Amino acid sequence: MQTHPKKRIEIVTEMPMLRRITARLDEAGVTGWSVVPILAGHGQSGDWTAEGQISATRQMVMLISIVDAARLDAVLDAVFAVVSTHIGFVTVSDVAVMRPEKF
Repeated sequence: MQTHPKKRIEIVTEMPMLRRITARLDEAGVTGWSVVPILAGHGQSGDWTAEGQISATRQMVMLISIVDAARLDAVLDAVFAVVSTHIGFVTVSDVAVMRPEKF
């Protein structure tokens, strides 16, 4: 089976930032993304858990999107202003997909 190279973007952020980020992705022409809840983690501030959280304010999510490498910089520029001043991080990795027309 033939595969095609793409870029996977993962954005870990606070739930209240999600709509602002997805709006930027839409403006940048990203055709799809998925959101996954984050249940716990550990970072510079120590341990964190969603257990017992009663509002979305302190909930964390991971937004995942796959884009063509030629569009990567434009997409990252679009979301950087939103994510740069908030809790979280952005990663980019190489992936291979079987249906390149989806991305």
